[in-house]
Amino acid sequence: MTEVKREVFGQMPQEEGGGVVEKFILKSDSVKVEILSLGCIIATLETKDRDGEFSDVVLGFDTLEGYTKKHPFFGAVVGRVANRIAKGRFTVDGKEYQLFLNNGPNSLHGGARGFDKVLWSPQVLPNGVCFFRVSPDGEEGYPGDLKVWVTYTLSGGELAINYRAQTNKTTPINLTNHAYFNLAGQGSWDIYDHEISIEADSYLPVDNTKIPTGEVATVQGTGFDLRQPVELGKHLQKFHLDGFDHNFCLQQAEAQRLVARARHPPTGRAMEVHTTQPGIQFYTGNNLDGSLKGKGAVAYCKHSAFCLETQNWPDAVNKPHFPNALLRPGEEYNHTTWLVFNAA
Repeated sequence: MTEVKREVFGQMPQEEGGGVVEKFILKSDSVKVEILSLGCIIATLETKDRDGEFSDVVLGFDTLEGYTKKHPFFGAVVGRVANRIAKGRFTVDGKEYQLFLNNGPNSLHGGARGFDKVLWSPQVLPNGVCFFRVSPDGEEGYPGDLKVWVTYTLSGGELAINYRAQTNKTTPINLTNHAYFNLAGQGSWDIYDHEISIEADSYLPVDNTKIPTGEVATVQGTGFDLRQPVELGKHLQKFHLDGFDHNFCLQQAEAQRLVARARHPPTGRAMEVHTTQPGIQFYTGNNLDGSLKGKGAVAYCKHSAFCLETQNWPDAVNKPHFPNALLRPGEEYNHTTWLVFNAA
C-alpha cells in the first residue's frame, strides 16, 4: 500500500506570480518521495540500504526559497523541450521559431521560464499524484497550446513517472525529470564509488557547446561503453574523461525496457531505470562547483551526483535522422519512466 499526504510547502514570491506551493508525500514500505507542485520537483527521495536504513538520495533544498532562485534544475520536470536546441532555432511546417538562448548559443530545458519554474495543478491519486498545466501558444517561443499531464505513482520500490501531452499546433516536445542522485545519500562528497551501466550500443558525440554533431557513434572500444558495470571514478581516470554529459542511444522500441542501472556497493543501494524513451542523458554533475548550498547547508561539489534523464535525443527537431521530436494535433505524446530502488 502507498500512503499519500499533501501539505503546504511555501508561498511563491509575488514577482513570480504568487501562489501556494504544495508538497505531496508518497510513502511505501521501502521508498518515501516528496514532490512539489512547483515544477513537479522531486524534492526528497528516501530509500533503504542493505541494513534497512533510509537515506535521502536526491539533491535539493530544505525550503522553497532554494528552488525559486537559480539552480541546475534539481529534481524538476523540464520542458517544453528538455536538453539543447542548437541556436534556439527550429522550423515547423515552413515557419521558423526562435527561442530564448539560456545556454551559451543554445536553448536549454525549455528556456528562461520552462516547466520547472511554474506552478502545476495537482490531483491526488490513490497511489500518487497527477500534475496538469496548459503551456499557452507562444510560451517561451513554442507554437501551440500544449496540455501536459505528469503523473507520479509509487508501488513498493518502484516510482513511475508518466508524461502525456496534446497540442493544437505542431510543436516539438521532449519531457524528462532532472533529479540528481547520490545513492550514498545526498550531501556525500562524490559518486566515484558508484557502479553505472547503460544498455546502449551507441552515443551522440557533441561539439564544444554540447550540441550533437549528427554522428551516431559506436560505444565499442571507447569510454562510452557502459554496457558492463564500471566503477565511475576509476573509469573517468582510465579514459581521461572530465565527466559525462551525453545522450546514449537506446534500442528503438516503444515498449518498457531496462536501460540503465546504478549501484552503490558500500550501502547496497541500487536503482534501475526502465523507460519507453529513445535516449538517456547521462550527466555526472560536472557543473556543480560547491557554490550552491543544498539540504542541511551542504555544498554541492563537482561530481557529487549523477542524472539519468530518459528523453528524446538532443536537438532532434533539427536533425531529421534522429527520432521524431514533433507532436501534431490529434496525436498524444505518452512516455513512462520507471525508477526501481532496491538494496542487496
